[in-house]
Amino acid sequence: MGWFGPSQDEVWGRLSEEIGAQFMPGGFWKRAKVQKRVDQWTILLDTFTRQHGQHHHVVYTRLRAPFVNPDGFRFTVYRAGFLSGLGKYLGMQDVEIGDPEFDDAFVVKGNDESRLVDLFADPKLRELLASLPRMRVEVKDSEGWFGPSFPPDADELYFTTRGVLKDLDQLKGCFAVFSALLHRLCVIGAAHKYDPGVRL
Repeated sequence: MGWFGPSQDEVWGRLSEEIGAQFMPGGFWKRAKVQKRVDQWTILLDTFTRQHGQHHHVVYTRLRAPFVNPDGFRFTVYRAGFLSGLGKYLGMQDVEIGDPEFDDAFVVKGNDESRLVDLFADPKLRELLASLPRMRVEVKDSEGWFGPSFPPDADELYFTTRGVLKDLDQLKGCFAVFSALLHRLCVIGAAHKYDPGVRL
């Protein structure tokens, strides 16, 4: 343990032990990773750096899970803030789920409103999302030119939060949210429960 509490490797290693995942320590040329198999899906936790402006770099924690998305269902959910509140006032698309507390706390967007309502109709899923730090969860088409190739019917569940996440309970919550979302997507017919054939 260092001056600023346990290191990322220490926390992520303990996380892996507690949730039955595989931990791959980081090194000079590679990032630490945690990989967990949930039914036919593989959830991968790691970090990446994004450039903001010419000299400013920000580290993000992310989770990714490829899945078979037969109908191209897309959604994005993130915590509401001042700008999103202003956007709602100005008429920005935001799907109301029907839970006032959740609707006030989160912005939900997507390409199928009835499916979005069905997706977040599960109170346990809403509770899990509310336990997470400020974040963004979305379905992405692929990772672009530099990522792995995706079959035409495969997409990616994608989570990001700013900074290196080292809170053990929040990390467990992230994996619980991903597992719940993947199963819920199957329940509403927006995912198929078999291996998408993508290796991250």
